[in-house]
Amino acid sequence: MDNSTAQIRLRLLSLLGRAFVGVLLLSLFLFLFITAYVLTYYSPTAYLRFPLIGHLEGYYLGHGSWDGVEAVFQNHHEFPPEYTVLLDEEDRVILDGGLASVSTVGSIFEFGAHDLRLRLQANGKNIGTLVMTNIPIEIRARIASGILVPISAISLILAMFLVVVAFMLMRRFVNPLADVIFAARSVADGKLDTRIPVSGPQDLRGLSDSFNEMATALERSDRERREMLADIAHELRTPLSVIRGRLEGIVDGIYPAQANQISPALESVYLLERITDDLRLLTLAETRQLHFEKRNFDLGELAKRVINIFDVEAREKNISLSIERSDEDLTVHADPQRTEQAVSNLVGNALRYVPDGGKVWLTVARENEGIVLKVNDNGKGIPEADLPYIFDRFWRKDKSRARSTGGTGLGLAIAKQLIEAQGGKISAGNLSEGGLQVTVGFRK
Repeated sequence: MDNSTAQIRLRLLSLLGRAFVGVLLLSLFLFLFITAYVLTYYSPTAYLRFPLIGHLEGYYLGHGSWDGVEAVFQNHHEFPPEYTVLLDEEDRVILDGGLASVSTVGSIFEFGAHDLRLRLQANGKNIGTLVMTNIPIEIRARIASGILVPISAISLILAMFLVVVAFMLMRRFVNPLADVIFAARSVADGKLDTRIPVSGPQDLRGLSDSFNEMATALERSDRERREMLADIAHELRTPLSVIRGRLEGIVDGIYPAQANQISPALESVYLLERITDDLRLLTLAETRQLHFEKRNFDLGELAKRVINIFDVEAREKNISLSIERSDEDLTVHADPQRTEQAVSNLVGNALRYVPDGGKVWLTVARENEGIVLKVNDNGKGIPEADLPYIFDRFWRKDKSRARSTGGTGLGLAIAKQLIEAQGGKISAGNLSEGGLQVTVGFRK
């Protein structure tokens, strides 16, 4: 796992590194392009500051005029004077090539397209212009270096800082992403117990949490699928064994081909049919493919019909079966046939687990904004640890209970799906005085 994660992390770092290097190369190209442009062309309106500018402005402030200013050029070697022209505030030539004795002195200077003009100021007022004309490449390089060297130094420091920050950000983002990618591959390979540590920025932490929740759900779904297949195989094995044993006995002459010998096999066939029908119904309800014909009906009257259906069975077991309903309007909008099937499963389940002499009672009343039906019994109830699972497939309160008394284990699961598929709610809890209470609610 560590090697695989390291490889993924290395690939991500390589990808981000290539992107970062690409940005740096592009920046370098632009920098070199600008440098080449500066060495070749200058905007006539450029405003730059060089030591010579300061000396000229200082001379003017000290003398009050430009008289004798040629001495500044003789003592200053930053730029060869032959490439400079000093103008007054009206753009008249004061010095040309560092000389005041040439014929152009006193005339209006005509600026060329690539002349470099450096404004001279004193006390906030324009006192003249220093013009650089026909500057050779080495002089331009010296001028450019005065501009570009400080910028380059600052850019280098910023680049180093950005490299450090980028490396820290890459580690902060790459490590969580590498963990997510590796975990996703592990889950795809069937390792559903894979989880990833929650780290990194908030968005990546949310991604890690979501992934872990997804993996947990997949693992639970896979476990339930395996358990369901095992339960189905277990449920089908016993009736198939009975059918096979009886038929083989009749074929081998051990049992006579009489009704009393065939009846157990036929009962097992009925059981198989009931199990397959229940499984089909449950699957259709879970996938929301079951058709419902909804209409308004009285939930209290439906509960009475269910009581009448189970009245004989309750009498045989000496169990009191009754209903309590309010006089309010108990009309709900649902499928009466499917709802009756769900309530019948709940009542049948209660009668199955209530001992002889016990009681089962139903209550139907309006609560808040809905109609609530409760199926109560005075049996032993359900351990609190088992309550979240009683609506699961093939769950039985008593795991060792025989099928003849324990049912198929699908009744409560079917009831839950039939109720919830119609927009209702179903829940279960233990009564304070003992026994189980299953609550079914529909919105008015």
